[in-house]
Amino acid sequence: MSFLAELWKFLKVRKKFWLLPIILVMLLLGGLLILAQGSAVAPFIYTLF
Repeated sequence: MSFLAELWKFLKVRKKFWLLPIILVMLLLGGLLILAQGSAVAPFIYTLF
């Protein structure tokens, strides 16, 4: 959790709030790929990329 607090402080101090949506989308896509890796949905998700 300290990493998230430090990241938030960095974004706040440096006024880099535009990075927040990019980070969130990358985390969501990464989580989707990890969750779908062992399922039957995996071939359909990989066609998106």
